[in-house]
Amino acid sequence: MEILLEMWAFLRVRKRFWLAPIILALVILGMLLFFAGQAGVVAPFMYAL
Repeated sequence: MEILLEMWAFLRVRKRFWLAPIILALVILGMLLFFAGQAGVVAPFMYAL
C-alpha cells in the first residue's frame, strides 16, 4: 500500500497524471498473467513473453 501512496505523491507533485493509466494497465496485465499462470493452461505460453 505504501508503494501506491508514494506513486500517487510522485504523480501529483511532478504533474505526471498521464502516467496513471499506463501504470494501471501494467498492474492489471501483471495480475492477469499471475492468475492465468496459476491455472496451468497458460503456463507454457508465459515463457514466450
